[in-house]
Amino acid sequence: MTGAPSDAWSAFRQFTAARIALGRSGDGLPTPHLLDFQLAHARARDAVLGTMDTDSIVAQIDEHGFGTHVKFTVSSQADDRNVFLQRPDLGRRLCPEDAEVLSKFEADETPDVAFVIGDGLSALAVQTYAAPTLAAAFRLVPDLSVAPFVLAHQARVALGDDIGVALGARSVVNLIGERPGLSAADSLGAYLTYGPRIGAQNADRNCVSNIRDGGLSPEEAAARIVYLLRAAFDQGRSGYQLKDLSAPSPSLPPTGPD
Repeated sequence: MTGAPSDAWSAFRQFTAARIALGRSGDGLPTPHLLDFQLAHARARDAVLGTMDTDSIVAQIDEHGFGTHVKFTVSSQADDRNVFLQRPDLGRRLCPEDAEVLSKFEADETPDVAFVIGDGLSALAVQTYAAPTLAAAFRLVPDLSVAPFVLAHQARVALGDDIGVALGARSVVNLIGERPGLSAADSLGAYLTYGPRIGAQNADRNCVSNIRDGGLSPEEAAARIVYLLRAAFDQGRSGYQLKDLSAPSPSLPPTGPD
């Protein structure tokens, strides 16, 4: 059709990061879309294989005024990144030596919450969003007893339970890099467990995900985390039995039918 745009789907792509209606060039993708796919794949690999820079994160937390709360850096039982990727079970358990160090921590009162920053599957997400999210959440809980912040290497989500148990905390919030996709390699997740225990299941946790540019801002995520944290204390539970009934952020698009 004369005068038709070269890419009739471009108007729809502004509403999603998904790869829709990419077209074809012979038997393959058009060159721009192929190169974009290869770049996204490379970014995802870099995110998974990247290393968390604890000094940088501590410096960021210190810029927010809470650097003195960082007391511990620990590791899971996965010795290195390759083992971590091949043995998820080892990434869920705390190194025995670090567990012993944490168990010797003595607080004036039982901590209400332990905040953990774990590298997970995207060090990029942790480097970019963990410190501002933690700082925003910490400011919202001045009435709660908070354990020293813990930074965790080679960490899976469940490692937060080991850390919470070792510190004797009533709850744990694990800020961790989420598995990269081909539309986002820098997404941070926050996993909350009330009454952390060894062997807790994913159903026992609440998740606030997609903390990144284009998703939840650190401030929006912190508000949801603290809402769930207070609801967990009120109801004595977390996970599938605890629903997020907080008001949606006005900056987020509406969901569902009008």
